[in-house]
Amino acid sequence: MQHLPRIMLAAPSSGSGKTMITCGILEAFCRRGLNPASFKCGPDYIDPMFHSRVIGTPSRNLDTFFTESPLTRYLFAKTAKNAGISVLEGVMGFYDGLGGISEKASSYDLAAVTDTPVILVVNARGMSLSVIPLIQGYLNYQEQYGREVIRGVILNQTTKMTCLLLKEEIEKQTGVRVYGYVPRMDDAAVESRHLGLVTPGEIADLKVRLARLGEELEQCLDLDGIIALAQEASDFADEELALPECVRAYAENQKSSGIIAESDEETSHMDGIVFQKKHDARSEYSAPRIAVAQDEAFCFYYQDNLDLMELLGATLVPFSPLKDTALPEQISGLILGGGYPELYARQLSENRSMLQSIRAAIADGLPYLAECGGFMYLHETMEDMEGTAWPMCGCIQGKSYRTKKLGRFGYISLSLSTADCREKQEQMDSNEDMRIKTQSVPGFLYSGETIRAHEFHYFDSTDPGSAYVAEKPNGKRTWNCTHVTDHSAAGYPHLYYWSNPEFAVRFLHSAKAYSGNVG
Repeated sequence: MQHLPRIMLAAPSSGSGKTMITCGILEAFCRRGLNPASFKCGPDYIDPMFHSRVIGTPSRNLDTFFTESPLTRYLFAKTAKNAGISVLEGVMGFYDGLGGISEKASSYDLAAVTDTPVILVVNARGMSLSVIPLIQGYLNYQEQYGREVIRGVILNQTTKMTCLLLKEEIEKQTGVRVYGYVPRMDDAAVESRHLGLVTPGEIADLKVRLARLGEELEQCLDLDGIIALAQEASDFADEELALPECVRAYAENQKSSGIIAESDEETSHMDGIVFQKKHDARSEYSAPRIAVAQDEAFCFYYQDNLDLMELLGATLVPFSPLKDTALPEQISGLILGGGYPELYARQLSENRSMLQSIRAAIADGLPYLAECGGFMYLHETMEDMEGTAWPMCGCIQGKSYRTKKLGRFGYISLSLSTADCREKQEQMDSNEDMRIKTQSVPGFLYSGETIRAHEFHYFDSTDPGSAYVAEKPNGKRTWNCTHVTDHSAAGYPHLYYWSNPEFAVRFLHSAKAYSGNVG
């Protein structure tokens, strides 16, 4: 059995202060030498960046829509086993899940799946005794789902006097423990924009703010009690930490062939994202080298997606479309993630040598994945926040333009749509030798397969693609999206590779074929 101490900080709604309180608690745990790990519930990129700035190692996402319970537990445990304590931050309101009418994929669902004790962060500003029926309502509501996971509360934006006044009454009437309060701290607040909080790299005094926050929480929270609660979390069975069957065969094949080197590793950290630079003594470029756009404009990545690529044999090579003049040398694949390219449209457009480098590489057949901001960057033109159109890579015919509202927001499942892709697939399915040899699959998906994803963007395209069909979880809405070939996929959806690891396998096989390394 594996003992993995853990807690979740959740809240009745967004804007309750859970992100900064999570960061403050992580800071306090670091000061105590507890070596914490952090996780974010749901498809969020920015909150984990803040976690990572505190703990110095990447924060990861856990999402029960993207992965079934056993895989979710594995993804948690593989990181938590190396930490002294784990802190999970919830998303939105505690019970807010799929379609707004289900607890599935909510913070509650993740807490239940991982059997994690929950501390509810309640914004008590302007309240006193009224917090009790609010807390009691959340406690009562969980009973219908069969798992009672809320174990305590933190009163946010209130005073020491109010907390002392209410603590005994809350504990007596609700049966849960009050772990303290957090006063209003304007100097710890973080600004927001159209996709959420600003990124950590844009806050010049972030370290000072986080240090101040950690110091304050040491004084106003019962950290010893929170640590004791985390220790009460149930153990994981040893087999739950074993590499899942869905990737084991591929990973073992890469190790046996020498693609994954057992020896020398060098770690590179970039704004919360970690790249392992593997050195194989037999050949400097024996593993497929995948260039990954990583800078202020392109910073939205799931760490577990990158980890999976490396597990399957890739060497990830970070580069900056903003600052570098060309793609890295001797690469066999390219990943353009999401981010805020619209905020840097002029700089991206004026870096003409990089645009030409990417344009030439894609024309040469370089396998690539591009999502959301990376997809926008590949267009002929992209608008900035003021509506000015700037020339971009020109690999997608059309323009990316700003809209006034979120487009196609939320969770989706992607499957192949177009008739020509299906026809090509059927030809390959009928020829097993060809299928095994090339792994050349339109959009890296076979007929009947899906990969899970989400969309969240205020921009759209005159040509969003049509090769995938995107379906909402309730099945009541579908639309076409994404441009694909047998070696690329580019569209607005943000993909979660662990929901279909073979997608990543096929991409890397395409990359190895491009570099001539397929046996």
